[in-house]
Amino acid sequence: DQAVLDAQVPFLEGQRLQPGEHDCFFQPMIGAETASLYEHCVRGLEHCIARTGQHGLPLIGTGDWNDGMNHVGQAGIGESVWLGWLLIRTLETFAPLAQARHIKAEDQRAKRWLAHAKAVRQAIEREAWDGEWYRRATFDDGAWLGSRESDECQIDAIAQSWAVLSGAADPARAATAMASLEQFLIRKQDGLALLFTPPFERTQHDPGYIKGYPAGLRENGGQYSHAAMWTVLAYTQLGLGKKAVDLFSLLNPINHALDPTAAGRYKVEPYVIAADVYSVAPHIGRGGWTWYTGSAGWMYRAGIEGILGIKRAGDQVTIKPCLPEAWPGFEAKIQLQDTTYHVQVKSSGIANLGLTTAFCDGLPMIVQAGLVALTLDGGEHTVIIMI
Repeated sequence: DQAVLDAQVPFLEGQRLQPGEHDCFFQPMIGAETASLYEHCVRGLEHCIARTGQHGLPLIGTGDWNDGMNHVGQAGIGESVWLGWLLIRTLETFAPLAQARHIKAEDQRAKRWLAHAKAVRQAIEREAWDGEWYRRATFDDGAWLGSRESDECQIDAIAQSWAVLSGAADPARAATAMASLEQFLIRKQDGLALLFTPPFERTQHDPGYIKGYPAGLRENGGQYSHAAMWTVLAYTQLGLGKKAVDLFSLLNPINHALDPTAAGRYKVEPYVIAADVYSVAPHIGRGGWTWYTGSAGWMYRAGIEGILGIKRAGDQVTIKPCLPEAWPGFEAKIQLQDTTYHVQVKSSGIANLGLTTAFCDGLPMIVQAGLVALTLDGGEHTVIIMI
């Protein structure tokens, strides 16, 4: 929505980091300068594009999503494969918003962004493929992290899930990477989906404060639930409904406390998401950092948007379910603004056929790209969808 992007937002002001300084604690203040939200976004993207490393990947700096890896690129040379996937997805999503402004300079900017996204994609495929999965990052000295050649952290989940979620990876490689993720990182017998393995413990390459956690705890080779939800979403994007639901069930805290023995192992509340679950004896299966996590929001999205396939898209709601063959379907009541949809999804139980036909108030609906779009028109409707 251009009105949202044109909203004026002030900048925050704070002191610059000094040479050799990695962080600084200070009170940021609201500055006198303002700009449109669009301009704020543009500056963020341009900042990232301008910081590209020798392999053609964005710099990891003192941490990307995993802020515990704050020494990987502290000298300003190390690069991030995961951030490359995210940057590709962001540039390709934001470029049409630049083009929609119908300004020559912004159209040229969008073309430059898309060219950069293409270059990053080529760089990842050229430099970061490890044979069975994608590597995670490079240290400042050029050594790879998340490689079979690494002494620790040989495979990292988010480099694989975002190969899929970005929509940018070679499809055959992405499928292989997800199979490797399942083989090495999902421990069904322990009810865990690890962030990476093996944990940092003795490596001479210092990744940062993540190594300060005991092996198998929190981000250091335990289950980090935020990242695990991305794996669920990646499975749905690949159309693997059973794998998505099985992993969703494995992550569901209720299933970690079905009897006194399980509850005694888990030790935390089974009705909220734990940010992390430990993976090394004697604490295997113990939860940590409940109530203080963004994982709950991602679990909600993995279930509603990924598995059930219900997404908000501007003034529409789209539905593209990804269900296991054993599910007969589901019913949902969607209320947004002043519109209500009563939705019935009926599955034939045959895998990978996708959405075939749909009716709204008895009238046939258009099915495109395996989804139906419901308009927020202020009415109340009944929708029947066949898979």
